[in-house]
Amino acid sequence: MGPLTFGNTRFTPAFGALPCLLSAVIDRGMTELLRDDETGISRAAGLLRDGALVAFGTETVYGLGADATNADAVAGIFAAKGRPHFNPLICHYDSADAAFRHVVPDARAQVLAAAFWPGPLTVVLPRRDDCPVALLTGAGLDTLAVRVPAHRSGLALLRAVGRPVAAPSANRSGQVSPTTAAHVLAGLEGRIAAIVDSGPCVVGVESTVLDLSGPQAVLLRPGGATLEAIEAAIGPVVQGATPGAALRSPGLLSSHYAPSLPVRLNAEKVGADEALLAFGAPLSGAGATFSLSANGDTAEAAARLFEGLRALDTEGRRLGLRGIAVMPVPATGLGLAIRDRLQRAAAPR
Repeated sequence: MGPLTFGNTRFTPAFGALPCLLSAVIDRGMTELLRDDETGISRAAGLLRDGALVAFGTETVYGLGADATNADAVAGIFAAKGRPHFNPLICHYDSADAAFRHVVPDARAQVLAAAFWPGPLTVVLPRRDDCPVALLTGAGLDTLAVRVPAHRSGLALLRAVGRPVAAPSANRSGQVSPTTAAHVLAGLEGRIAAIVDSGPCVVGVESTVLDLSGPQAVLLRPGGATLEAIEAAIGPVVQGATPGAALRSPGLLSSHYAPSLPVRLNAEKVGADEALLAFGAPLSGAGATFSLSANGDTAEAAARLFEGLRALDTEGRRLGLRGIAVMPVPATGLGLAIRDRLQRAAAPR
């Protein structure tokens, strides 16, 4: 039996004598769905080394990977996502030592690496003069955003590739970030070579991005590592990039993570012609409801955020609803990251 094809997706079984099929050349326009076992990871690593695009799971969201040292491969990420070229990408490494061979860490970076890596924290640091990462990866800047993900198969893939992997979220630019392989397929089927399916992401929002390229630590993007924990490790952190400055991190465009339906924040009432993204006890009267966390748990809400936006966008369009109303989320713990994503989802487009 050969690979199974559904639409433009090729699924290669990973049992019995079938792994040999992984050596087959991907047909043009096909996306191969791989298991996160040794065979699938080996196949994915080979594709990445050959310059192809491969989506893979991390603890935060699914990333769209390319060999970060290959400018043509990195350009393919921008093409697949429809991503502005001035928006830099994060380089993923299998260890802090590997990352720090390409950037210049200071004492703060060393402390944070020991405390948070592997994990959902990205740090922006000056590039080393001999850094092999393609300039396009960092949007031509003298800095590079680096992290070590805390994910079994993600780390296994990085070790197998043996090179840094540039990987923004595996979705079309500006759309809702993917937390399952099915989400990736919905946006990028036929645009990328393969997806390593490692199941749902645990954290569910992107990594926190911290700029350490200057004397003051600056929080560029809240995410899976909380501001409170970071400040406990290195002291006070300034929040927000300097207006008008070059973007040193992904996820800083004003309109981002956006469903097709308009998003209304801090809703205290909801209409029958609206979908409701609920936090805590849901408001009554909505045309459709998705609960982020009935108990008001921001960690649970973060893990369900993008799933909820996707579900309400799909159901709301099916029912002819006019938009998505979002109940207030507190700015504590992962709530800060959730609020950031929701503000960008609600920004005018």
